[in-house]
Amino acid sequence: MKKLMTLMVSLTAVLLLSGCWDITEPQRMYYVDGIGIDFKDGQYEIYMQIINFANVAKSEGPTPQAAPSEIGFAKGKTMEEAFFKLYRSIDQKVFWGHMTFLIFSEDALKNENAIPVIDSFLRHRETRYQILTFCTKDPIKDLLLVTPILNKSLTDSKLSNPMHTKELQTYVEPIDLRKLILNLNEPSHEANIPLMTINKNWETTDEPTKETALTGFGVVSKDGFKGYLNDGAARGVQWMYTKKTRGDVTFKLNNKEKEFLTVDLEKLSTELKPIVKNNEVTFEVDVKLNATINGFKGKVSTDEIRKGIIRAVKKDIKNSYAEGLKLDVDVFRLSETLYRKNVKAWKKLQKDGKIPLTEDTLSKINITVIKVNPGRITFAETIKE
Repeated sequence: MKKLMTLMVSLTAVLLLSGCWDITEPQRMYYVDGIGIDFKDGQYEIYMQIINFANVAKSEGPTPQAAPSEIGFAKGKTMEEAFFKLYRSIDQKVFWGHMTFLIFSEDALKNENAIPVIDSFLRHRETRYQILTFCTKDPIKDLLLVTPILNKSLTDSKLSNPMHTKELQTYVEPIDLRKLILNLNEPSHEANIPLMTINKNWETTDEPTKETALTGFGVVSKDGFKGYLNDGAARGVQWMYTKKTRGDVTFKLNNKEKEFLTVDLEKLSTELKPIVKNNEVTFEVDVKLNATINGFKGKVSTDEIRKGIIRAVKKDIKNSYAEGLKLDVDVFRLSETLYRKNVKAWKKLQKDGKIPLTEDTLSKINITVIKVNPGRITFAETIKE
């Protein structure tokens, strides 16, 4: 009886422990943080960034002996072929569950080259829909080798987590794979992919350093790449997001040739109203803002500030819309707005999912500055001449 009980206990222990036999220990895996995709001479070129997690949890700073990441490179007729070529030089299991971003070159976005890439990552069982998507004009390898300011962990980089700076400025809204697919499948079947560039605004005591920066959008459709909205051409898009955003405008004060004022703006809401008349549609825009003044010179009134903000924001919106028309791009997704609010009119006017847009389609832009906050004190100079 004792022997039988001992045997049963042993078998039970074996059964309980067997579930862990096929688990790979964390230190015996490589963790993919991001993938870069290029397309040259009829072949996909892939860059795999493997991150060193030994530096992630260290509050005192990364280990100087350990490289923050390594970049692998391979190419093939398909992306999958390139990955399998890269696997031949990897000596540990690769884990994809921590992948946070996917970055395309301009050539990878052209001629529908990006569609099979996106499809592959959506089908792979370890990857997630929340993978952030970027495009770039710079060499992908150089972009992936950029390390954050003060040598912080790569998980804190703008590529891995661009929302860290949202409280400072929401110039470009990140887009993940889920939102990218929705935008391509719904009117106007176009998507704004954030444009990531290498920035050289920083330096240490030894030498200048590089940092990543969001500087606009690359616009892609189901048919391929359509072009870029860079810097000033992209500024109006931030005022047209439905959610809250934060940005800035700089404008010249009335009757003062050389005096400018920069104002912090919190965009509270944006409402687009389609107006259908005689087989044509126009749109009215209502944008509500709060403003904060951080510093100025001379005398200035709230009325003057409001007028300056309204002029500047209207100019940004009109400029972005005009640049979108040059690329045949529905940069504010007006087609989707009509589709949501008046599907009968959309069906009647649309062609290939888009409604025809002209300079007059955006007929009215109403900007309301609800509150002008002077900061800690009233509208008077802190230091008087």
